[in-house]
Amino acid sequence: MKKLKSILSSMLAMSVLLSGCIKDNVNESIGTLNPEISLYTLRSLYKNADLQLNESSLQGAQYIKAVVVSRVENKNLPENTLAVQNIWRNQRRGILVEVPNASEFKFGDSVQINISGSKLIKKDGLLVLSVDNNQLLKVYSSGNNIAPLPVAVSSLKSKFDEFESTYIDITADVEPEPAAGTALKGDKILMDGDKNEITLHTQDNATFAGQSIAPSASFRGIAFKEGEKLQVRMQSYADMAYASGKLYTGWPETFDAVDASVKGSYDMKDKNVVSFPTGQWYLYQAILGNTAGRDRIVSGKNAIRMQQNLNVDGYVQMNFDVPNGASKVTIWYGSYWTDRSSTFKLEYSTDNGKTWTQTGESISDAHTTTESMNSKQAVFLMNIQGAVRFRVTKLGLGTSNNVINNGRLGLDDIAIYKSY
Repeated sequence: MKKLKSILSSMLAMSVLLSGCIKDNVNESIGTLNPEISLYTLRSLYKNADLQLNESSLQGAQYIKAVVVSRVENKNLPENTLAVQNIWRNQRRGILVEVPNASEFKFGDSVQINISGSKLIKKDGLLVLSVDNNQLLKVYSSGNNIAPLPVAVSSLKSKFDEFESTYIDITADVEPEPAAGTALKGDKILMDGDKNEITLHTQDNATFAGQSIAPSASFRGIAFKEGEKLQVRMQSYADMAYASGKLYTGWPETFDAVDASVKGSYDMKDKNVVSFPTGQWYLYQAILGNTAGRDRIVSGKNAIRMQQNLNVDGYVQMNFDVPNGASKVTIWYGSYWTDRSSTFKLEYSTDNGKTWTQTGESISDAHTTTESMNSKQAVFLMNIQGAVRFRVTKLGLGTSNNVINNGRLGLDDIAIYKSY
């Protein structure tokens, strides 16, 4: 009898426990559907034919929330067209939205768009959300600061769907080099150091169409296309950022010309100098890494990986000069795999490497590959005349702890631009 009572007591306790669990998770499997849909999911609904959006096709969803990243007042998108974007599970996606009167919406507006009754259509190769009533868009905050996403031209071309209609940042030269005072209007070819091309398009009636274009810059704008022609469409003249002279021939240095095994140890004593197409580089506490998904490979097969937890500085250093000064240096970077961030700085020397001077601010925001496989781009502006060389110095902050971050650092595609 005691045994039976014990069993009954245990069953009763289990019943109470399970009841509590069920109550805490009410509607987990039979609850109401989420009324909000992400742009990532919305875009996936389109199957190469116009799609009428309704409760059935949206699986119960009713609206999207996104931020406006276009400036309709500057007239460099089709008339009454907005570009909006949002982020879902680290997936940034954008879409063009056709509305009766786009002038009601400003760059940085956060909007809720009731999409039931609207259509998904394709126009000139771009996915468009067609909304027939401005009242279906509600602005719930304004003036948000939206930073463009730096994207390599090669990445934009190979994965355009991921960036379509989003606000991006492309660092490239204008080819051929424009004469002083050349206007932005029309099509200009942007080319990176690996000869990848994309078109910078400025409509003739854009408010900044008559402004002059620089030989090289970070061109910010909406990732756009007409048919198969990929474009960047600036949204203001300020979107031509970090104007500079042209990229030196043979740059960026991609560190791909030699096998990774040539520099497979962080400190190889008398073998830390490696010859690349740009010249000889001193790689101290740095190796050539080629592990996909972990090393920060922006192009090619190799990237630089710098050691962690050291008390001494590490260097990726030019042992040679570029002859015609420098107006800009760009570097792609991020943490190696899941490592902590670290701190690095850019230094230059105008006396053949005898003394070094820091330019710009130190950088400490390297991110893991789990946060994003897209590397960040550091841009350093300067006005250096004459022969100059550069090095990246990773600070020897010691072992990582509660207050120190000193993980492995990934670098790739270091580019130098002539004085301007």
